[in-house]
Amino acid sequence: MPLQNAKVLLLNSSYEPLSICDAQKAILLLFGGKAVAVAHHPDRFICTVTESFPLPSIVRLTFFVRVPYKKLMLNRKNIFRRDNFQCQYCGRRDRQLTIDHVVPRSKGGDDTWENLLTACSVCNSKKGDRTPQEAGMPPINEPFRPTHIMLMRKFITTISEDWKPYLYMTR
Repeated sequence: MPLQNAKVLLLNSSYEPLSICDAQKAILLLFGGKAVAVAHHPDRFICTVTESFPLPSIVRLTFFVRVPYKKLMLNRKNIFRRDNFQCQYCGRRDRQLTIDHVVPRSKGGDDTWENLLTACSVCNSKKGDRTPQEAGMPPINEPFRPTHIMLMRKFITTISEDWKPYLYMTR
């Protein structure tokens, strides 16, 4: 597998998750002295002419990076991720998904995390220009503003066991 396909969890010096990068970037950080390895892939190695090194799974920066408050982009993709690509009215995943305003725009509803949710086209049409209470269609989960770490966890298709404590997941 090429180094660009191997994913590495990048931590701040305080062990807070910053991002996920490819192994090539992680190796450059390690050899440049800007990061230290926290965990390695158990059976993968980087081989040079004379040595082999374990492929990192988690790296921690040796200096603290002050990250400004990460304002998550309010867009379709992130709303779908937050709602697990599932209609929040019927729970189906096999239909064409749309974005629904809980409080319709015609009734003063805004484009905010707390007013947008994922709905299949059938439920969105059925709800129409009404609130969920008026339509008798309460959402499965109330819409909310997700955290950076929450969306990072949903972005990753497979999560390594050694990443879970740093992403605030139970083992």
